[in-house]
Amino acid sequence: MKGIDKGVIALALALAALMVLLFVSLWRIHEKAGQPGWAAIIPIYNVVVLLRIAGKPLWWIILLIIPLVNIIVWVIVSVAIANNFGRGTLFGIGLLVLGIIFYPILAFGDATYQAPAAE
Repeated sequence: MKGIDKGVIALALALAALMVLLFVSLWRIHEKAGQPGWAAIIPIYNVVVLLRIAGKPLWWIILLIIPLVNIIVWVIVSVAIANNFGRGTLFGIGLLVLGIIFYPILAFGDATYQAPAAE
């Protein structure tokens, strides 16, 4: 193609492949947690379902809108998701920082979902 660098095309394809991997991983995680898999690809609703998987209240979505507070909330939610799948705090931090690696591990590994105890 004239005018388009092949490196740009390769980068775009690689990023698209990573996005597909992340969507498939999130779909599988939702299903493992007993939630509809399609919820993983619906903006905003996927966050609602992730909060449910983490065992956090729905109103926390408001906290995710507040700058800086949202970082702390995502740390707590990521750790809670990891814990609910039988993983530790460091795995939860991995979900937050290196999600493209840790979400597929959670999705396709042998981790099983344990619903959080009602508070």
